[in-house]
Amino acid sequence: KFPAIFSSNSIFGRFPYFLPCLIISLLALPVAIACFWIPESLHTHNSEKISSQISYDVLESASPRSTDKVDLKEGSETTSKYSLFKNWPLMSSIIVYCVFSLHDMAYTEIFSLWAVSPRRLGGLSYSTQDVGVVLAISGVGLLVFQSSLYPLVERIIGPIMVSRIAGIVSIPLLTSYHYIGMLSGIALSILLNCASLVKNVLSISIVTGLFILQNRAVEQHQRGAANGIAMTLMSLFKAAGPAGGGALFSWAEKRQEAGFLPGNQMVFFILNIIEVVGVLMTFKPFLVERRR
Repeated sequence: KFPAIFSSNSIFGRFPYFLPCLIISLLALPVAIACFWIPESLHTHNSEKISSQISYDVLESASPRSTDKVDLKEGSETTSKYSLFKNWPLMSSIIVYCVFSLHDMAYTEIFSLWAVSPRRLGGLSYSTQDVGVVLAISGVGLLVFQSSLYPLVERIIGPIMVSRIAGIVSIPLLTSYHYIGMLSGIALSILLNCASLVKNVLSISIVTGLFILQNRAVEQHQRGAANGIAMTLMSLFKAAGPAGGGALFSWAEKRQEAGFLPGNQMVFFILNIIEVVGVLMTFKPFLVERRR
């Protein structure tokens, strides 16, 4: 896009995606460094209690039965870790979270491919800059919504209901994408930006609600391990999302003349199937909230 600034023989000319990745990395680096000075919020220790505990441990070490007690303590810690997998409020919220993560990553991949694909294949013939503008507008809207409106909505109807309603509303919204693609000019621009903003707001509402459920499902000292399990499983589904979404879109573009859901109609239909599965999983007896 900027041949006057970066020649074709430069590193930015030979690797056009290097510059945006470099900028993101330069933004992440100072944040990562600053994390070393962020105080730990999960554990606050009283110095007197620590001294008492150390003294108690020293006395116990002189006891002939100290080895048995240490083994018992280690065994209880191991049992505590394994009990997370038996914690159904936690595991159910993680599984639902994984399903919606798969959907969101596939949608993110498909949206950009659909926007830049030519009109004759059911796309929008957008440039990468046009797609960037749409995503930027959605990003600003997400920042405003999550920092101001979401906490209010969550307090009123609760995280499960937020996720459930957001999933249900996403289904007709995704169906409308095919018909939005038939428009052109300013009507297309306005409706596409609105649809993208609403879809991303709904997605972040679902994810945030499930995050809250995961944190409520365990004790405070277990939240680190619980989030580690959630991130590991979610990463597997997020890795499959772009690959699956790209393969699905490629297959759908080859069936433009199909009698049943031709072209991108099939893409959004399958995305809706995943969304429906996720919504159904937000109901009992699958998804349950921990009783306090």
